Amino acid sequence: MNSFDSSILTVVTHHAMHSESFNHAVRLAADFYLFKGVLPLAMLCAIWFDTRERRQWQREMVVATVLGGLLALFIGRVLAYGLPFRQRPLYDPSLGLTFPIAAAPEAVLRTWSSFPSDHAMIWAAVAMGIFLVSRWMGVVALLHCIFLISIPRVYLGLHYPSDVLAGMILGVGVTWVVTRRPIMERFAPAIVRLIDRYPKISYACLFVMLFELATMFDEPRQLAEGIVHHVLRG
Repeated sequence: MNSFDSSILTVVTHHAMHSESFNHAVRLAADFYLFKGVLPLAMLCAIWFDTRERRQWQREMVVATVLGGLLALFIGRVLAYGLPFRQRPLYDPSLGLTFPIAAAPEAVLRTWSSFPSDHAMIWAAVAMGIFLVSRWMGVVALLHCIFLISIPRVYLGLHYPSDVLAGMILGVGVTWVVTRRPIMERFAPAIVRLIDRYPKISYACLFVMLFELATMFDEPRQLAEGIVHHVLRG
């Protein structure tokens, strides 16, 4: 563990387990989808239905932001599998640190690499898209990503500080790239026109997409991993 991670983890976990009420609140923040994806995606919905003069551009930005979030999730998983495996602090006794027990499936945590934090990556990507449309909403989304998503995961030992910092930087970078006008013009206007042309089926599909994005495709990912595990064992 590098000095950056060591110094921050020591400070963050210094009072770990001293207050069960506080620890319970942190576990809820880390585990409840309401405190993760629901709030920033609700902001995107507010931007989508805004009726001001820049409505078309705002809708294109929402489409690009959702794509940025999906790309961030995909890139995060690719990096986690492609880079050397990094054990989560929670399961590394050599650190000599005490962490509150996290409310998440142990088998999943032990087998998924800690670096980078896909939670920090995807919601920083969404926060960046919101910020490019509305500064004050973007600041709220960024603070949400820091205090309700990233810090709790460090406190619970799910990630090193460098995991969430790298995830946030990568997430912001992904959305910044896909929202550049020359890139966004290649896909966003066509998607917005398609949604306007077929609103019923489009909004039904968008509801499912946003639900899965809010839950970070947890169930499809677990299903896919179970199938792969079964095939390999068979």
